Amino acid sequence: MLKKLAFLVVATLVTIQSVAAFSIDVPPQEQRCFVEMLDKDDNLHVSFQVGDGGNLDIDFWITNPSGELVEDARRSPSETFNHVALTKGRYEYCFSNAFSTVTDKTLSFNVIVVKAYVEDTSKSVNRSRWIAAYARTHKADPLANELRELAAGIEEIVNEQEYTIARERTHRNTAESTNWRVMWWSLFQSGLLFVVCAFQITYLKRFFEVKRVV
Repeated sequence: MLKKLAFLVVATLVTIQSVAAFSIDVPPQEQRCFVEMLDKDDNLHVSFQVGDGGNLDIDFWITNPSGELVEDARRSPSETFNHVALTKGRYEYCFSNAFSTVTDKTLSFNVIVVKAYVEDTSKSVNRSRWIAAYARTHKADPLANELRELAAGIEEIVNEQEYTIARERTHRNTAESTNWRVMWWSLFQSGLLFVVCAFQITYLKRFFEVKRVV
């Protein structure tokens, strides 16, 4: 039983080809694009969160090997996309700040590529492909389904944590900026009050001075 469970855990994990987390800055009037090479039926998962800059929004899209738009979001603060590749080839996803003229946008995003199960009929099957074939053969196994659901749940938790961290960073930056402005405004008011008081004292002192006629 333990051996079978270990096989199923590994089979679930080997289907995830790559997991990557990034943080980038997108200057105004510019865009940042990235490329993933996918096979047919691979699942490209992209989630992003704008953490700083302007109205915390950005344009996003995914294009297939033919250059056709398959997913997009306009001026969005955060989104999650799951796209299943219909054809093998080069898939490009971009973050664009072209609509902004002065403000940089800082964002964090995750990319997960989940490989489709592929049965290898070759005699020289390596271990990872053998495990994938095993998982495919036992795809109706309730335990395998539970493991896949668990993996999806963990992925969702990670995305929520990253969203919370990005929002916390944004609120912290706003609070620090507000505190800084309040401090300087208070110092300005104190200085202005001191100048006004000095002027009033000097003026009143001159007003009550007795002028002698020589």
